[in-house]
Amino acid sequence: MSFEEKHKKGYELLHEKDLDKSLDMARELQKLNPDASEGHTLEAEVMQKLNQWDASIKSFNRAIELEDDNARLYNMRGYSYMSNDEPEKARVDFERAIALDDLSAAHRNIVLYKVMSGKGKEAIPYLLDRIRAEPANVENWILMGDLMKKGGHDAKARTYYEQALKMDPENEYVKELLEG
Repeated sequence: MSFEEKHKKGYELLHEKDLDKSLDMARELQKLNPDASEGHTLEAEVMQKLNQWDASIKSFNRAIELEDDNARLYNMRGYSYMSNDEPEKARVDFERAIALDDLSAAHRNIVLYKVMSGKGKEAIPYLLDRIRAEPANVENWILMGDLMKKGGHDAKARTYYEQALKMDPENEYVKELLEG
């Protein structure tokens, strides 16, 4: 099996939640090509699934050493930092991901960072700016609905969820929220 095939197989195993075999595949990738970030990235993602945040961060650090211009790696390491209760390190990584590639997922994570760090009042205008910048991004509408609902503004939340459902009629999460 080639490096690329092993990489693909490692992610298939990860998505199937066969974490032991996915981790084995990550380590095989690292042995096959120690200078490639893919094996370390896969290992970091397995560690995230196992809630082993320090190990995940360590693996992302190695992947970033090998590929320091990859926005996705910074965003994912930022997620591990958030989960490891290191919000300021997470914010730096999310901002780096945005600077590198204007990554939508990193923008959403900035919103979550603001909410989780007690800066919820900053989260709403930031997310409104994201909706204006990317009106076709359904996840921004859903996240705004979630923020409104969490703030006790159920009617406003409903309008954001309804817009999201118009854009993605098959979205089960939004359907459940609107039915409930």
